[in-house]
Amino acid sequence: MIFRLSLLLFTLLSFAADAHNLVTGQRVPPVGITHQGELRYQQDEFSYHPWNTAALPGKVRVLQHIAGRASAKEKNAALIEAIKSARFPHDRYQTTTLVNTDDAIPGTGMFVRSSIQSNKKQYPWSQFIVDNEGNAKKAWQLQDEGSAIIVLDSAGKVRFVKDGALTQQEVQQVITLVRQLLH
Repeated sequence: MIFRLSLLLFTLLSFAADAHNLVTGQRVPPVGITHQGELRYQQDEFSYHPWNTAALPGKVRVLQHIAGRASAKEKNAALIEAIKSARFPHDRYQTTTLVNTDDAIPGTGMFVRSSIQSNKKQYPWSQFIVDNEGNAKKAWQLQDEGSAIIVLDSAGKVRFVKDGALTQQEVQQVITLVRQLLH
């Protein structure tokens, strides 16, 4: 009896930890972000433009959805470092980071935006989306204070997804998958 209850509890907790609605082989559920949106940096000026998921097809992507908190950013920092080391071709690959500033520690919004702008300056070929209303988190049913990693093929279809910190093995799996999708 205790074994069955333990197994049931483990199953329920496993499902809850992976309760997103992102399905391998399908596109991500549509999301539009009109307040803030895509951060652009041109001629030493930052600007924001509306963004939606229809813009995702065309390149192989690692789509990272993170809460606007340092703890969320750290959860998958190893993957971001592995991507930098892999030096994927910018004409066929793009990292797209959606930052949910609706899920930030109160009073830190200015620091979060400053960090995003600094990253955009340093990695101008990467895409940064500021989601002030948590539209993607809600549409994709992602965890609070989280970090989700989604690999998309050039057609915009999900090829890998995990809501939470990746293991070292999963980091390698993502890098290998991106290399395969680029060939």
